[in-house]
Amino acid sequence: MERQEFLTKLGISLAAVCVGCNLASCGSDAKSDDPTPTPDPGTGPMISVNLDTEIKNIGDFKVAGGVILVRLAQANAADSFTAVQVACTHQGTSINYNTAQGKFICPNHLSEFSTAGAVLKGPAVTALKKYTVTITGSALTVTA
Repeated sequence: MERQEFLTKLGISLAAVCVGCNLASCGSDAKSDDPTPTPDPGTGPMISVNLDTEIKNIGDFKVAGGVILVRLAQANAADSFTAVQVACTHQGTSINYNTAQGKFICPNHLSEFSTAGAVLKGPAVTALKKYTVTITGSALTVTA
C-alpha cells in the first residue's frame, strides 16, 4: 500500500468513527454526568452583582460560575430574581431565558424549565438546581 492510499483510508476511517461518536452522544437519554455546578466550599458567592449598574431591567441576566441569574421583576428584592444552574439537565447545554414566555429553554433539544427550575417540557426529566439570592443594599449575591 502506498503512503497516499494509506492516509486516505485512515482519514475516511477516522471520519466514520467521529460521526458515529457524535450521533451516539445526541440521543434522548438523560445525561449520565451531573451537569450541576459544584462550587468549592468556602469560595464565597457564585455571582456578585451591583444592582446600581447591572441587571437593571426585567429579563436582564448574568451567567457566571455555572449559574444563570435573571431579573424577573423590577423591585430590588430577592424574589425579583431567580438563579439556577445554566447547564441543562438533559445533556449539559447552556440554557437561555425567554422573557416573553417567562421560562428557561435549552436550545439543544428544546427542554423547558420554570423560573424555579422545574421541568415543564422534556426531554429533560430532572429539575435545574436553584440557588439562593440575597440582597444587601444594592449588592446581590448568589450562593449554593
